[in-house]
Amino acid sequence: MNKCSYIRTCAVLVMLVAGALCHAQDNDKILNRQYADMKRVHFGFSVGMNFQDLNITNNGLITDDGQSWFADVPSHSPGFCVNVLADLRLGKHFNLRISPGMYFGNKVVKFRNAYGSPDDLDPMSYRQSQNLKSAYVVVPLDLKISALRYHNMRPYFTGGVMALYDVGKDRPDQLRLKNMDVMLSVGLGCDFYLPYFKLCPEVKFCFGLRDVLERKRPDLQDNPEMMRFTESVSKVLNSMVVVTFYFE
Repeated sequence: MNKCSYIRTCAVLVMLVAGALCHAQDNDKILNRQYADMKRVHFGFSVGMNFQDLNITNNGLITDDGQSWFADVPSHSPGFCVNVLADLRLGKHFNLRISPGMYFGNKVVKFRNAYGSPDDLDPMSYRQSQNLKSAYVVVPLDLKISALRYHNMRPYFTGGVMALYDVGKDRPDQLRLKNMDVMLSVGLGCDFYLPYFKLCPEVKFCFGLRDVLERKRPDLQDNPEMMRFTESVSKVLNSMVVVTFYFE
């Protein structure tokens, strides 16, 4: 799945769920959970999917043996995420939300030698790949800005920051990423008031603020064939799309 299609898939998934709920509730004259938004503090949990990406800046380094390697993440696989939620009501339209949890996923980095050939006897001299698996402990802090309630639904926007720490084990592969990062996030979703709880589908876009490439690689001091991949990259930034279903 390419970068554009997975974002479209996320949006379509949320819109389908939202459309089905809207159709089921549009003519409903009974207001479910009328006082749910009046609580000063409430709690919940969420499950969902995350699609992780890396924005890689290559520097075009040419090695002593005439190779020039370029890295990219051309496709994506869905990962799993689960969070708990604490929501603080600030006003009629504003809520402060913290939702610590775990994000599991992976990113497959493809490396290509610009001066190599697919007909080379050694295919590793032309193309290589690396699977970067991650298990992030995340702490998102978001400001939720809600519209007026319409029957049993209420759309909203979010904006905030997310700290994350990868608890996965480091491996001596081509690239190594730093364990800690901070991301800015923006999202949109909709509260659906069901008889016993609120269901809130949400799409969130997250953008890393730190260069997470680990340049100090003592494990590769005696392995220039592997170190050249790190030397060929100037910067690596995390990015992520998260599709979440909150139960509150």
